[in-house]
Amino acid sequence: MKVDDEAVAFTPKEVEILYLLASHQGQVMSREQILSQVWGYDYFGDTRTVDTHIKRIRQKIDTDNPKYALITVYGVGYKFEATT
Repeated sequence: MKVDDEAVAFTPKEVEILYLLASHQGQVMSREQILSQVWGYDYFGDTRTVDTHIKRIRQKIDTDNPKYALITVYGVGYKFEATT
């Protein structure tokens, strides 16, 4: 994937999360929804793994003039928004 015309390496799970959130732009998705969509309904790990992946994605898409953002909605989940 490219961010500001530079190639940036994303893991498969990061791509799936980013695609899921971008496909539902502006809609808040809970950790549980993200886990079930990306990892599957039978995932029994810690829901905080979503937080870790979101943090890594943010580090990769963060630029001086970001066009997109992953927004944390406290107590609910995450959403993808265009900033321009």
